[in-house]
Amino acid sequence: MPAPRYAVFGNPVAHSRSPAIHQMFTAQEGTAIEYERLLAEPGCFAQAAAAFFADGGAGANVTVPFKTDACAWADSLSERARAAGAANTLIKQANGKIHADNTDGIGLVADISHNFQVALAGKRILIIGAGGAARGVILPLFECHPASLTITNRTAAKAQELAAIFGIRAAELGELPAAGFDIIINATSGSLSGQVPAIAPAVFAQCELAYDMAYGREPTAFMRFAAEAGAQRSADGLGMLVEQAAESYRLWRGFSPETAPVLAALRGGEI
Repeated sequence: MPAPRYAVFGNPVAHSRSPAIHQMFTAQEGTAIEYERLLAEPGCFAQAAAAFFADGGAGANVTVPFKTDACAWADSLSERARAAGAANTLIKQANGKIHADNTDGIGLVADISHNFQVALAGKRILIIGAGGAARGVILPLFECHPASLTITNRTAAKAQELAAIFGIRAAELGELPAAGFDIIINATSGSLSGQVPAIAPAVFAQCELAYDMAYGREPTAFMRFAAEAGAQRSADGLGMLVEQAAESYRLWRGFSPETAPVLAALRGGEI
């Protein structure tokens, strides 16, 4: 019997570490799967996904720029995917229908609370950015019962729009209070090009953890800025990548893999 087929859709997708991560998960489960990278052309995600599942695909991950396309294409949505307006996980159900979920927020929460041992309950949390990355994590963060959850963005109207949808606070980027937050999460893509948000260093004065959802071989621009501004700790999003993948794997296969050895292998350059 052929091994179950899984894939990650994206554009670009050649850099994706998902195949290596999921192969480590399947080794833990003691079974075998096929997992491949699939490049889809802009505007052609629905056709590519339909062909993959028609050809026996059992599940898929979805990365930029197709998360909203996946949400629109699926037959049904989880509450997380519906709230985010985006999906990063597709599951083929027994009836052949495709169910979409979003595990990004679960991955973020798991990385912060388990890997970094930073509690989210009762904390003052700031999210910088109001795009798809931010929208995907608001609900899981809100469900952790923070003291407050605030969103800010270069374009204030976008932050206000998300704040109204989720019932959280919005604040002007240049008017954030000094020492006003315990956890500050960068959900912008600025670090990928070496940019940092236009946020006053004093905002980080009592920051317990400055978390960048981006990641790289070296500390990101945001991590360096936060550390210089006085944040107690800074972190990148590599752990979030592993944790969201583990939740996808659980949804597909009913097996919860151990993430610590996979994250250690990634950090150590072994995979």
